Amino acid sequence: MASSTSPAPRRRPPTLLIIGGAEDRVGKATVLRRFVRLAGGKRARIVLIPTASSFQDEVVAAYTEVFTRLGAPEPTVVNPQDRLESQDQALVRLLDDATGIFMSGGSQLKLSQRFPGTPLGDALHRAHARGAVIGGTSAGASIMSQFMISMGDEGITPRQRHSQLSAGLGLLQGAIIDQHFAQRSRYGRLMSMVAASPSLIGIGIDEDTAIEVRDQRTFTVHGSGAVFVLDCRAATSDAPDARRGAPLMVSGAVVHSLPAGATFDLSEVRLVDFVEKHPDVAVALASAKA
Repeated sequence: MASSTSPAPRRRPPTLLIIGGAEDRVGKATVLRRFVRLAGGKRARIVLIPTASSFQDEVVAAYTEVFTRLGAPEPTVVNPQDRLESQDQALVRLLDDATGIFMSGGSQLKLSQRFPGTPLGDALHRAHARGAVIGGTSAGASIMSQFMISMGDEGITPRQRHSQLSAGLGLLQGAIIDQHFAQRSRYGRLMSMVAASPSLIGIGIDEDTAIEVRDQRTFTVHGSGAVFVLDCRAATSDAPDARRGAPLMVSGAVVHSLPAGATFDLSEVRLVDFVEKHPDVAVALASAKA
């Protein structure tokens, strides 16, 4: 006799949506639309964490408007004001029930002080492991990695000791994330970090652009900008010897520039697929050359 028991639903792989900041909220909202879809759409249970922001009421209002406009129910807000509140079990239960968790921009040091090593931080890891999508923009993107750039100078040239690392959540291992990448000229500071720590891969994400990371292994790019991957594993650098503020010598680094439609393997550090997502741009360029 056949069993009447329905098969268990397939568990979603651990998924991160890491956004470079200033994502479109009023037009197509491509990146945030992807977050809502991954969280479950009209059945989503989204928790919004505005903790990093200095304008928390405005952030809550803005994301509540866009998430509901994109079809999700109104999000629940979790906003610990200090490390003690990050132990509140009522807040922990809200994260344990979420299908999507979104961290806003602001100061990543606020997130670093209140989440890693706390019950709320542990709840974020549990949510990620069971398949809830963890999204973050700007500061909320940087906190995803094990180590994050908490401050640093802007500019193209990598310089010695012009940036500082702090502890992140470690949801993404083996990488350092930087955001607002092209718009705030952050190539130099990210290159200086991975030149000094070549076992880490640098990931710089433009504004209105995101990487969707599955199972810690591969990511796909969404949005209107590009993602830069900096690989210094085989590079030569004078980072151990350069004086403070000096331009760094870095030779042999590999840089990948990845627009929407690119899929990248983080474990092998290589492009695995590319599907053109901006055909209008391609047509315009072809017409200009004709």
